[in-house]
Amino acid sequence: MSTKPTIFIIGGTGAQGIPVITGLVQDGAYAVRVLTRDPNSRRAKHLLTLGPDVSLIPGTFTSEADLRAGFQGCWGAFINIDGFATGEAMETFWTYRCYELAIECGIKFYVHGNLDYGYKLGGYDARFRCGHYDGKGRMGEWILSQNASDKKRMKAALFTTGPYIEMALAPFTPMAPRVEVDEASGEQVVTWRVPLGEKGGVPHVSLADCAYYVRWLFDNPEKADGMNLAVAVDHIHYSEVASAFEKVTGRKAKHVDVDLETYFSTGHWGMTASLPTGYTVDSTSPALMSLKDNFTGFWRLWQGSGSNRGVVKRDYALLDKIHPNRIKSVEEFFRREDEKAKADGRGSLWEAVANPRPILKIHEDGSLRSSQKGRM
Repeated sequence: MSTKPTIFIIGGTGAQGIPVITGLVQDGAYAVRVLTRDPNSRRAKHLLTLGPDVSLIPGTFTSEADLRAGFQGCWGAFINIDGFATGEAMETFWTYRCYELAIECGIKFYVHGNLDYGYKLGGYDARFRCGHYDGKGRMGEWILSQNASDKKRMKAALFTTGPYIEMALAPFTPMAPRVEVDEASGEQVVTWRVPLGEKGGVPHVSLADCAYYVRWLFDNPEKADGMNLAVAVDHIHYSEVASAFEKVTGRKAKHVDVDLETYFSTGHWGMTASLPTGYTVDSTSPALMSLKDNFTGFWRLWQGSGSNRGVVKRDYALLDKIHPNRIKSVEEFFRREDEKAKADGRGSLWEAVANPRPILKIHEDGSLRSSQKGRM
């Protein structure tokens, strides 16, 4: 029987979970036990191809029996609850229970998949209220406060991310690109129509770098204990995204700044803006937050965070120290994606954007579309 440390994973089949698990098991240093509702899903089956150190346990994070079965006998835990499944209120409850049950079951080091507590960072200004961010960030602060109150107990750290830069190339995301035709020239132009304002900046995160950062946390539990490791590539304006795309591909690209009402009246938002944030949330719940209200706060966070001087900030010097080879610009990311597209037969970055693939699990498994149909 293997004596290597085993890490219990919630969120392992998500966009972030897959690279995180890859980083943990690729050299045989760790084994992982992944909780999944559907062991026969494409993503779950993919995890098993990573080698014998990956095991699946069927179940859900909304079951205490399933959580105990997952935590039991493990050394560590990486818990990234899907707030778009539960909504903010239920995520809050199950984050409490995950943390408490981890202690009950003897977990030694616990990493909470976190997002910025934008409402608090913005001085409790209602403009910055974003439910799926605040739900994680609020509980992240609670976890670190519990951790600080008893240093003899389980060690814990936060892994704080943000919008994945991969979402700028994928369909159905808040910053999905569109291929439009320029009326004057007839040329196809990759266009991002997002409400970022003149001085905004999105602290985009590379999924590939997530693998490195989470591995660093588990490799260094003493150093990471009590830490909020908040990561990003850079605070990126979408004029930079368009410019980098043109530089890498040689194809036309542009950013069009739009107001929030225009943003929510176009594209997929026309059908989904009124839905709850959390596709299992009861539409009569007093804790309900609509997708429109949620993503209004989301974009206002980034409007107020340009140049790493506003609401949401990052310590890039620390990130350079922890991960010297991290991706540091959108152009660098696009060049890597161009190489990947050529290697996997999609042609180029331009062709990958013209024929995009979902990056988020919620879009691949159709959960949001099923939720929409159920309320029509």
